[in-house]
Amino acid sequence: MSNSADSPDGPVGRTSKWPVRGLTAAVFALAGLIFVTSANTAKGTNIRSDSSLLKLSDLIKERSENNAGLNESTAALRADIDALAQRDDGSTRAEDARLKALEKAAGTTKITGGAVSVTLNDAPPDATANPGYPDPQPNDLVIHQQDLQAVVNALWQGGARGIQVMDQRLISTSAVRCVGNTLILQGRVYSPPYKVTAVGDPDRLRQALDDSTAIQNYQLYVKAYGLGWKVEENGAVTLPGYSGTVDLHYAQPVE
Repeated sequence: MSNSADSPDGPVGRTSKWPVRGLTAAVFALAGLIFVTSANTAKGTNIRSDSSLLKLSDLIKERSENNAGLNESTAALRADIDALAQRDDGSTRAEDARLKALEKAAGTTKITGGAVSVTLNDAPPDATANPGYPDPQPNDLVIHQQDLQAVVNALWQGGARGIQVMDQRLISTSAVRCVGNTLILQGRVYSPPYKVTAVGDPDRLRQALDDSTAIQNYQLYVKAYGLGWKVEENGAVTLPGYSGTVDLHYAQPVE
């Protein structure tokens, strides 16, 4: 490139105003387009203060409460259906006995027996590392999905005849899932502490908890950072039958 003084076209020190004016007009046109697009998107509402735009946490809470109410309604309807079916269903005693056995295995009827409960909790807000352990990271101080799953799996391994997490009975399709620091179980949301209760032989249940390698790993965090862990024998306990929906949802091919 050459300097201005060496250019054969002469001095170029002054600049025409027409390009600047054109650029200014383009900027205003773009600003107008943005305002129109924003108005169309908001559809005349105030995006910042529109009360219909609920926070996700509020929506989850609302859906959880709705699900709790639907579960109660489902349980009441199921009780009515069972009462009507028992009047005269035309079945034999053998068929009735087989049905009761299936209901028991499915977890839809209540069971009573000796029980063990396990309570897990997040570490205290001001938790620090005990001597000999590294400083904790945020994930070290909260209950995770695998912690709850480890307890449930160990209790099944220990011969539990039925398990209840918080106030809900587990069945074969139950999924213990955590999102953030909350538990989502069968459409309802719970916060720690989490309580798991199992009916079965207390000695076998305790031994299964002690033998679980996943729980042994969790115990390291209990010692290091103060995560909550409590095991209790409850004597005779009655677990309610599962009362929610048993419909299965699955993918279907698109026609």
